[in-house]
Amino acid sequence: MRTKLTFISLALVLGLVLSACGPARTLTVTGTGTVTLTPDIAYVTIGVHTEDTDITQAIESNNSQAQAVVDALRNSGIDAKDLQTSNFSLNTSTQTDQLTGKPTGTTYAVDNTVSVTVRDLSKLASLLDTAVHAGANNINSVSFDLADNTSALAQARQKAMENASTLAAELSRTAGVNLGSIQTIAYSENPVEPYTGFGLGGGVAAPAASVSVPINPGQLQLSASVTVTYGLK
Repeated sequence: MRTKLTFISLALVLGLVLSACGPARTLTVTGTGTVTLTPDIAYVTIGVHTEDTDITQAIESNNSQAQAVVDALRNSGIDAKDLQTSNFSLNTSTQTDQLTGKPTGTTYAVDNTVSVTVRDLSKLASLLDTAVHAGANNINSVSFDLADNTSALAQARQKAMENASTLAAELSRTAGVNLGSIQTIAYSENPVEPYTGFGLGGGVAAPAASVSVPINPGQLQLSASVTVTYGLK
C-alpha cells in the first residue's frame, strides 16, 4: 500500500511540473499611430543644361550660367551651406547624314545640378522664379519635409501604444480572458515619403516676364507601429 501511495504522489507531482512547463498564454497585438503635419522645409533640385558643337564653349557657357543661378540664390538669402552641387555631367551626341549615314558633327551637352534647401517656404515661389530668370532650365523636383520630426514621432509612438492597449482590451473582453502584464514590445516607425509635386523638363527657356509659380506644400503624415505581447491571467 505504501508503494502504491508513493507512486500516486509522484505522478501528481510530475503532472504539476508538466503543467507549469506548458506554453504560456499570451495575446499579441499591433497598434498604429499617425500624426499629420504641415511641412516647414523644402528641398529643390535646380539645374543648368547647355549644348554646343564646341566642347570648350559648352562647358564655359554652362559654368557661367550655373554660377549666375547660384549667385542669384545667394543674393535671395540662401546660405552657402544650403547649396550643394549634386551632379555635373558631360555627354556627347554624334549627328549623321540621313542619306549617307556618315557623321556630320558632334554636339556636347553639359549639365550642372544644384540641390537647394529652402528653410522659409514663404519664399519658395519667388526663389524658383529667381532661379529660372538667372538661367536655370532644369527644375527636377521640389520635395517637402520637416526640419525636426522628433516631437511628431513621439506623438505617433504614444498613439500607437494607446491603440495597441485599446485593441488588446477589446480582444481580451471578447475572448473572456484577463490581460496580464506586457511581455514584449517591438517598435518601428514609417515616415511617409515627402510630397513631390513640381517639375520642369530640360531645355526650358527662362521666361521673359515674371511668372508666379504656384506652390502647394500640402501636409505630411508620420506613422509609427508597435507590436505588444501581453500575458493572460
